[in-house]
Amino acid sequence: MKKIITSVLIAFLVIASGCNKLLDVDTVSYITSDSYWQGEADVTGYTTGIYSELRSLVNTTYYFEDRSDAFVPGLEGSVTVAWAQTLTAANAPGWLDFYTVIHHCNLLIKYGSEVSPATDNVRRCLAQGYFIRAYTYLMLIKSWGDVPLVLDPTESSESDMPGRAPATEVMDQILSDITKSISLFPEDGFKDKNRASKPAAYALRADALLWKNKVLNGTDDDLTGAINAADSVMLSGVSLISDFTKIHDTGNKKNSEIIFSLFFLRDEKSDQYGSRLKPRALFVSSAANKSLIAYSTNGARSVYAPSETIQNLFASNDVRKAASVITALDASNNVIGIFDNKFRGTVYTDDRYWENDIVLYRAAEIVLFKAEALAALNRPGEAITELEKVRQRAGTGVYTGATDKESVEKEILDERFRELWFEQKRWPDIVRFHYGGTIDAYTIVPNLAGKTIPLFFPIPDDDINVNPNLEQTTGY
Repeated sequence: MKKIITSVLIAFLVIASGCNKLLDVDTVSYITSDSYWQGEADVTGYTTGIYSELRSLVNTTYYFEDRSDAFVPGLEGSVTVAWAQTLTAANAPGWLDFYTVIHHCNLLIKYGSEVSPATDNVRRCLAQGYFIRAYTYLMLIKSWGDVPLVLDPTESSESDMPGRAPATEVMDQILSDITKSISLFPEDGFKDKNRASKPAAYALRADALLWKNKVLNGTDDDLTGAINAADSVMLSGVSLISDFTKIHDTGNKKNSEIIFSLFFLRDEKSDQYGSRLKPRALFVSSAANKSLIAYSTNGARSVYAPSETIQNLFASNDVRKAASVITALDASNNVIGIFDNKFRGTVYTDDRYWENDIVLYRAAEIVLFKAEALAALNRPGEAITELEKVRQRAGTGVYTGATDKESVEKEILDERFRELWFEQKRWPDIVRFHYGGTIDAYTIVPNLAGKTIPLFFPIPDDDINVNPNLEQTTGY
């Protein structure tokens, strides 16, 4: 363990730590090439560091939940400009942290490929490097659309400053990286579900191909590819567990539903993002049902609360409702607050700690990916068959609604909201189904009503001032 920690510290505190002019940080390339990449331990240690960076990157609701219809303001704290849909070039989020992860993946891919012998551990790390680079680029194009495409580590202060590449070009690279990742994994199944794997790469492929088809004007081949990728995931041994409440239970991590998750543990990492929809103890001290509420003395901040939209979307017999949302009531049955009930953390003797893993992919989403692709191919009957697999566990049973293509697609979108509530899926879903023609995002999201703000983020003016090759997102 000491050797791994030392390797990570060397890799992330001494070796080149960014993309220079793209990210405005220094580089020390001679250390990278001449002093570090000497053997398997260096590769595995560096990969561990990349996972730490990735976990920090995704431990926020800002990019994939805040802009949606999932939240309303909570009991304390300020909402973001993303939630308010008041984004401008002056308050735009930067992409520095995304490109930091990509930079480290580029270093791993470049220098890890030169390490000899190319053991299974080295090949597995390289596969994970390609996976994380693809996953990070997919997050970028979901957030900003066109983005700079950087495939080599920036190891010189004289490196060019890249402009934004078309999202279609970035998508081609994403799919190429996924294919490379799949080819490099030594095993077909899982080594550790807290690390990327071949099944996780197939899940990423299905995700990317659906985005390519709907947002980037792809073809039916993309949908067929998404179906095949989803089937490959489900053949890896993952399955829907019978008890929905156990999926995210801290005592049941890496269960059969999980495909890829990022590890959290008390005192090992700051709180998981689920703490942002939880009350501090003082806010629920008078709640008659206090014992049922996930609260903490420290850490919790009810910045947001579940929206009426998500609450009303659950049928009365849907087991996910109580497992997803909880209302604090006083002795007179007055509402004190409404909170998330999915990520409940772990109760220790001194307090509750928010240590749920962040699940990036799980089996239910893969089933719904397949349903979505089938519906988009105008095969609604087959899509309903997949949809009902998720509904049956939820207790809502057979689908009895309209069976035309558009109706089934809308139902799949709603089912994704119910099933994947607060799992950082809602905003990309809205954008994907908007561009796919199923919904109008500007009527779905209350804060978008009457506005013409684009569905992709602007980039900060400061970034353009530093790099004149960058062009602002259209519409800002």
